[in-house]
Order: sequence, then C-alpha cells, then structure tokens
Amino acid sequence: MTPRLHDYVLSASCYKVRLMAALVGVRLDLVAVDFHPGREHKGPAFRALNPAGTLPVLETGELVLTESTAMLVWLAQGHPGWTGDGSRSAAAQVQQWLAFSARLAASLGMARLHDMLHFPADIDGCRLAGIDCLREVEAHLFEARLAGRLFLTGDRPTIADIACFPNVALAPDGGVGLEPYPGIRLWMRAIRSLPGFIEMPGIHRLHELRPAPERGAA
Repeated sequence: MTPRLHDYVLSASCYKVRLMAALVGVRLDLVAVDFHPGREHKGPAFRALNPAGTLPVLETGELVLTESTAMLVWLAQGHPGWTGDGSRSAAAQVQQWLAFSARLAASLGMARLHDMLHFPADIDGCRLAGIDCLREVEAHLFEARLAGRLFLTGDRPTIADIACFPNVALAPDGGVGLEPYPGIRLWMRAIRSLPGFIEMPGIHRLHELRPAPERGAA
C-alpha cells in the first residue's frame, strides 16, 4: 500500500515529510486538505482520522501517524544513516534536534502563520523566540564546521536536519531574516544539494540562491 499523506502545500510540517520521502525514494499518495481558508482539518471527518485536528497525517496500512517527527522516523527505516550512525550518542543528538524542531515551529513557524495566514499570535514574542533559536543553530553549526562537519549531528544529513530545515528556511516569511547567519545559509545549501531534494513555495532551488557566504564575502 502506498503511504497516504494528508497534506497542505504551504505547511512546513507537511513539507518536511514530503522532502524526507523524496530523499529516500518513498512515493507518497498526497491528499490535499483545505487548511486555509476552509479549515477542513478541524471538521468532523478529518477529526475522525486525527482527533487533534492537525496536519500532516500519514496513513500506511493500519498505522496512522499524526506527528511529523514520527513520520520522519518511519520513513528513515531501512535507509542507513538517516537516524545516526547507530551509536547511543548519535541517537540522543538526533532526538535532541527533533525536540528542538518543535521550538522552531512554535516560534518561527507561528510567526509565519501570523504573517501569511493571519493566525492570532504574539508576533513580537514569536520573532524573538525564533531569533534565539536561530542563534543556537548558528553557534552549533559554527562549532560543527570547525570540526569538519556540515550537518547538525555529523558529516552526513539525518532526520534531525530535515526536521529543522523547513521552519528555518521559511523564517523570512514570518519577518525574521537569515542574513546574519552564514553558517545556517551554508547548511541550507548543503541540504538543497542533496540528491532528490524537492522544493516548496518559499524554498527555492539551489541555483536560484545568492552565492554561498564564502564567495559573497570574497
């Protein structure tokens, strides 16, 4: 059975699942949900599938997953390296970044929903919290690059990178620019360079970006 993803094209959470599936070569049956303005995800038919009324939802056989990070774990099974190198330390680091991705969604993601879809939010608080998150990611990536690593947990991508990438890349949609963060911009280029990478509105192809920070600085 082809996994079925209940999807909204502008959702960062839905996109991370579509992206992960593309990177590991899993075909998804996409079911478009009228998230805005129809709020179909809050209707009784959708709540029968997911009582929380949230997107995305992944159906595969008898399994129904309603959390995007769980979907990334499911998609990564059978594809070595995507959940770490198998060590206890790597597994813990991946889990830590999966948890961190929820902070990105609650800050940068909510600022984007406010600005694009007029969701109620403390917009100043969301942006400030999002900037704090970006500073954490930038500091981590600076240390990683000194050690010769491109990605969040090592020298190759994991589901940690895919979980965090969308809300970081889409931060400008919520009024938070990425110009002060060269390490983040290099990391995003590395993700965009992965075989199988797919776009979404607001996340463009690699060749449409400005030159890499090192070249720009030079």
